[in-house]
Amino acid sequence: MSESRRIFSLELFPPQTSEGAEKLRAARAQMALLRPKFFSVTFGAGGSTRERTLETVLEVQREGHSAAPHLSCIGSTRESIRNILEQYRAHGIRQLVALRGDLPSGMARPGTFRYANELVEFIRAETGDWFHIEVAAYPECHPQAKSPRDDLLAFKRKLAAGANSAITQYFYNFEAYESFIDRCRAIGIEAPIVPGIMPIASYSSLARFSDNCGAEIPRWIRRQLESYGDDSASIREFGLEVVGRLCEKLLAAGAPGLHFYTLNQVALTRTLWQRLGLSA
Repeated sequence: MSESRRIFSLELFPPQTSEGAEKLRAARAQMALLRPKFFSVTFGAGGSTRERTLETVLEVQREGHSAAPHLSCIGSTRESIRNILEQYRAHGIRQLVALRGDLPSGMARPGTFRYANELVEFIRAETGDWFHIEVAAYPECHPQAKSPRDDLLAFKRKLAAGANSAITQYFYNFEAYESFIDRCRAIGIEAPIVPGIMPIASYSSLARFSDNCGAEIPRWIRRQLESYGDDSASIREFGLEVVGRLCEKLLAAGAPGLHFYTLNQVALTRTLWQRLGLSA
């Protein structure tokens, strides 16, 4: 794929405090200098950040940037999703990330929509082609999937329901993405699948995230990160080397872009972006 057609984007999460909001504004001003195609904004478990997601999305838009809010099945009803869609349309939002989401502790039932394909189908029925819809893909298999085959077919159902493209869970095994793309193409999936990229700032945080979402940290990376102990500078530089090489391989193999999970921090993503010579 030509460089001009590739999509490079950044993910944010809604801040919980006024102090966090100010920090995010400052970080976002620096991120904006990278000229990402869009900022995606997450939607908390059970819709717990619903209003803050909208506030953050509207701030991004007022600053002159494209925003793609997340929508989650968990804890949602048709009426609540319909209301959110109406708000986004009224504000000129044209892109969404539709997800099943994680069931919060203590919540027994997911809500009206059980799976992301049902949410995608509903969005299309309500709004036609107004939104470009992104969905999630899992190169290393969703942790709750019965098998890689079942996971692949679930992904295909999301696209058949009307999704336009996908962003993957982060990973550090290039071969996992390469194999996933091959398996998708073998069953007729041709939609763009953008790799999700997680910069490495802290081994303990990365290990916790990865255990929760099923992303594999290869043993050699784990052992190297463990060996640095509390040496945060060495962890960050090693992470930049590992993630930078992964991004180079992905782009050389024809990936349609990169989506960075920033965790609302600009430094590592900016360094990777600059080392890779990315352009929007």
